[in-house]
Amino acid sequence: MATREALWNYRNEFGDAFGRTYFRRFGPGVISSVGLGTYLGAPTDAVDDAYRTAVDLALRSGVNVVDTAVNYRCGRSERIVGEAVRESAVDRDAVVVATKGGFLPFDGRRPDDPAAYVRERFLDAGIVGLDDLVAGSHCLTPEYVEWSLDRSLERLGLETIDCYYLHNPETQLAERDRPAVYDAIESAFERLERRRLAGDIGRYGVATWDGFRVSPDAERYLSLPEVLVRAEAAGRAVGPDDDHGFEAIQLPFNVVMADAFTRANQQPGRPVRDGESGVAAATDTAASTLEFAHESGISVFTSASIAQGELATSGAIPDAVDAELAGETPAQRALNFARSAPGVTCSLVGASDVEHVRENVAAGTFDPLGAGAFDAIFE
Repeated sequence: MATREALWNYRNEFGDAFGRTYFRRFGPGVISSVGLGTYLGAPTDAVDDAYRTAVDLALRSGVNVVDTAVNYRCGRSERIVGEAVRESAVDRDAVVVATKGGFLPFDGRRPDDPAAYVRERFLDAGIVGLDDLVAGSHCLTPEYVEWSLDRSLERLGLETIDCYYLHNPETQLAERDRPAVYDAIESAFERLERRRLAGDIGRYGVATWDGFRVSPDAERYLSLPEVLVRAEAAGRAVGPDDDHGFEAIQLPFNVVMADAFTRANQQPGRPVRDGESGVAAATDTAASTLEFAHESGISVFTSASIAQGELATSGAIPDAVDAELAGETPAQRALNFARSAPGVTCSLVGASDVEHVRENVAAGTFDPLGAGAFDAIFE
């Protein structure tokens, strides 16, 4: 598990090579504000080798955050991340490893008949029930979350996962009402609280795609204040003297997907509970997700920080914004936009190519925009 001493030692070793606020507070210490994602790529040996090299290079270059998920690349990404972290010359305790559970994973390759695989591997084996599945691939029951966490620990080959996310819980809203989904999140949080106290995870969070970005009247909307309320309840239920371990959210954020900053869709006040209808909105002024997370002490990790490569091409960033950003390449400037948003702890960027890793690491040698300059972009 990442420790305060090891994280600060990592910062002391690499910090002078980077710009202002490159290392930021998280968990017991500080972490790089550029992190490595492992979502993209085919489930092949060649891509495995590329990621293994990329993760090793990133760790030796000043990036000590690696993000993955149980289902990424049919489970291969977790295995490669674990291998790279275990074999790295960098102290394991100086690295924050994050993974996610929620989607049913394949095992090494995509099966010829995915539906038959899910039936045989998960339904017939009693790991999930048919009524627990949404879209044939997503489950948030405590039993499944715990099973998924165990598989992640096994694939990673690590004793502890530093941050464990519930993966896209808004997926459940396609077939369940919002109060039921919040109840499911709370039940999953209770199970994660127990695993945190057991030392299997350091902290937990929620990784979303739409949930925290869209308007409150959207089908896939999630209230971050309500999710926090559910974490507080889970903490009280499991360990009254230990608060709770809900410390992070992940969401897409970049120059063309800036909703988490621009849309005031979260109520700062605690939601008012209604026993029949679920949750009524609090009366306080609404805040953006980034603002509410910052005020609540929740770290924000951005995904799609360069829009999965779309912002890495010349002209993709609007000229007026591009002119304000520091960086030698469009990818660096796009990454520095994401890192500049107030409240962002770390911006994740996928890279299985060593030259892309070098380019992304170098983005951190430039200073991000100050809060005032970032705000001015949207005026």
